[in-house]
Amino acid sequence: MSDELARDDHWQRLDPRMLLVHPIRELVRFLPVLIGIFVAGTAAGGGDAPWHVVGVGVPVGLGVLRYLTTSFRITAGRVELRRGLLNRHVLSTRLDRVRTVDLTSSPIHRVLGLTTVRIGTGTSSTDEDDRLDLDGLPIGRARDLRLALLHVAPGTDTAAPEAPQERVVVRFDPSWLRFAPFTSSGLVIAAAAIGATSQGVNALGGWDRINLGGVVDTTSRLSPWVALPLGIVVFVVLVSLLSVGGYVVTNYGFTLSHAAGAWHLRRGLLTTRETSLDDERVAGVSVCEPLGLRAVGGGRVAAIVTGLDRKQQGSSVLVPPAPRDVVREVARQVIGRTAPIDAPLVGHGPRARTRRYSRALLPALALVAVAGVLVATADAPWWLLIVSLAAPALAVPLAADRAAGLGHTLVDGYVVAQSGSLNRHRRALATEDVIGWNFRATWFQRRAGLTSLVATTAGGDQAVPLLDVPEGVAVDLAEAALPDLVAQFRVSRGDGPPADAAPAGPSRTPRR
Repeated sequence: MSDELARDDHWQRLDPRMLLVHPIRELVRFLPVLIGIFVAGTAAGGGDAPWHVVGVGVPVGLGVLRYLTTSFRITAGRVELRRGLLNRHVLSTRLDRVRTVDLTSSPIHRVLGLTTVRIGTGTSSTDEDDRLDLDGLPIGRARDLRLALLHVAPGTDTAAPEAPQERVVVRFDPSWLRFAPFTSSGLVIAAAAIGATSQGVNALGGWDRINLGGVVDTTSRLSPWVALPLGIVVFVVLVSLLSVGGYVVTNYGFTLSHAAGAWHLRRGLLTTRETSLDDERVAGVSVCEPLGLRAVGGGRVAAIVTGLDRKQQGSSVLVPPAPRDVVREVARQVIGRTAPIDAPLVGHGPRARTRRYSRALLPALALVAVAGVLVATADAPWWLLIVSLAAPALAVPLAADRAAGLGHTLVDGYVVAQSGSLNRHRRALATEDVIGWNFRATWFQRRAGLTSLVATTAGGDQAVPLLDVPEGVAVDLAEAALPDLVAQFRVSRGDGPPADAAPAGPSRTPRR
C-alpha cells in the first residue's frame, strides 16, 4: 500500500480547522430560527436574552458534535467513513471502486487552506448521507490522497506513485466569455430577467407611462417606438452581463491537464473545484453544440465516464463553452483518436428525414388550425392567427437542421452517434464499453422500417441512442461492433439455434 494510504489505516478525525467551519454552517442553516428568536426577544423588551445565547449555542454545539463524531480510515483495500452520534452511519467501499475524486473548496475552506474530498464510486443513491465526502483535509494532503486513490486496482503495484509529469491540454481563455450569453444558462437568466423586469416595470407603473396611441404625446407618456428599442437594449445588456458573470464564477481559471494516468480539471472563482477522471474509466466523449453556440462557432465537450451517476455529470465536463476547434481538439486528445470526431457520418435515409419533417410540421400546423378555429368561432383577435403562422415557418428550417445532423458511424473501435438541432450531440463510445444493445421501435417507426438502436453502457447517461436507423442497418451495425453478443440472436429464416446451444456472450469484461 502506498505511503499516503498507509498513514490513514486507523480511525482519525478530519482537520481540526473544521471546528471553525461546521459551526458557521450550522448557524447559516439555523438563521431563520435565530432571526425569529431575536425578533421575539426584542418585542418582549429584551427579557429573553438567555434564549438568544441558547439560540446561538445550539447550532454551534451541533457543529462541534459533527466534527467530533466524524472519522475515516483507509485500510484493507477499503475506504470507510463513519459519522453520527445517536444514529451511527458507516460508509465503506473498495478502493478499486473509485471512479472520480473531486476536491472542492468553498471560500471559507480556501481561507483556512482546506478542501473537501468527494470520492465518486458510481453509487446510484441520491441520499447525501450515502456520499463519501471527507470534509475537510489540508489541500496538499488531499491531492496526495487523490493521486493514491486513483492508482489502486486489483493486482497492481500500490507502491507510492512517482511525482506525475503534468501535461496541460487547455487553459481558460478570456475570449471564451463571448459564448456565455448563448448557453442554456444564458437562456435561463434571460427568462428570469424578463420576469423580474416585467414585475419591476409594473410595480413602478411603467406600463401606464407607455403611449400606445402614437409617437408624440403632450402628457409626457413614453412612445412605444422609443420604449421597445430601449427596453430591448437594456435587456440584452443585462442578460449578457449576468451570463458573463455566471460563466466567470463557474469557470474562471479552468485548466484541463493529464498526469499519472488521469485527467485533471480545475475551475472556479469563489468556490474552486478540482476533478480527476481515471483513464481506465473514460469510455468516450460527448461533443455538445446547442443551436445558440453553433451559431457563434462554439460548443462544449464532456467525458463519458463509467460508473458516474447522472447527478455527477458536472464532474465530467472537459471544456466549458468554447470555440468549436478547441472543443474538438480536446475530444480527440481524450480518446486518442481523430476519426470518431472528424469522420463523415452515415445518413439514415429518406424515411428518417421524412420523420424529421413530419414531427416538426404536424404540431405546428395543428397550432395554426386551432388558432384559425378560435378566430372564426370564438371572436379571438385576428393577430392570433398571424402569430401562429410563425410556427410552421420555424418548423421547416428546424426539421432541415435535424435531418442534416442525423447520422452514425463505426470507426476505430468507437460507435459514433449524432442527432438533435436545438441541442445537438455527437457521442463517441468505445465498443469495449458497450454492454448491450436495445432495439426500440414505435408503431410509426415499424411502418417506416426504422428502429432506434440504443447502445447501453455503464457511463454517462447509461445509453447512446442512434435514432431512426433502417432496421437492417441497425442489426448490421450492432453485429459489427460486438459480433459475439449479437450473433446468437441472428439466425437464418426457418432456422433456429441448436437445442443444446449455450448462449454466447461478449468475449471481454466491461468496465464497472
